[in-house]
Amino acid sequence: MTEPKHLSLIYGETQIDYQLVRRARKTLAIAVEPDTTVVIAAPEGATLEAIEAKLRKRAAWVSRQQRFFSQFLPRIPPREFVPGETHLYLGRQYRLKVVPHLQQVVKLVRGYFVVQTHRPLSPDVTKELVEAWYRERAHVKFAERIEVNLKRFADSELRRPKGLIVRQLKQRWGSMSPGSRLMLNRRLIEAPIDAIDYVITHELCHVTEPHHGAAFFDLLERVMPDWERRKLRLERAMA
Repeated sequence: MTEPKHLSLIYGETQIDYQLVRRARKTLAIAVEPDTTVVIAAPEGATLEAIEAKLRKRAAWVSRQQRFFSQFLPRIPPREFVPGETHLYLGRQYRLKVVPHLQQVVKLVRGYFVVQTHRPLSPDVTKELVEAWYRERAHVKFAERIEVNLKRFADSELRRPKGLIVRQLKQRWGSMSPGSRLMLNRRLIEAPIDAIDYVITHELCHVTEPHHGAAFFDLLERVMPDWERRKLRLERAMA
């Protein structure tokens, strides 16, 4: 299998970006992933002209699939980081309280995000402090949940990520690289624990099943029978 190539096709007034992967196979397959990415698996000898001709024939289907999946992508609601605003952490709402203080600290206190800052009238400073707190908690909590969810697999050590990256992602909740480096969306720390576990387990399945084929879903169903309920809760909680 070759490394994916990132290409684009102009179809009418639409540009279709896609990943092309060549494999030892006889047929060409087009898939739209849940993050709306278009992936084409093509025989090693297939010409680019033949590949794009097939993509043009399936362009309407690709667009429909992308529209369907786009309704479930992470949506980032506007936040102004002013007192009284609500923010999520592990599925619960906390009201923001900004307190003048010499120290720069963020705490959870009885239903409040309490931000101590020497610049209480600056939403930008409040935002920086809250985001730094989220990132720190994300690294700690995600590492804990990785250990919990590895236990779902008989071959857990084979699936142990070689690294954890927490990043603000626009179009996906997580990804597993070919080198088993796990990337998780920083916003996931706002979701309920069972939804976080779904994303982590989903990505751990990708260690041996890199694509969303039948074998992937068979494995996911086996290790997490209620994954669909968890996925729906994630989509509803984070919409």
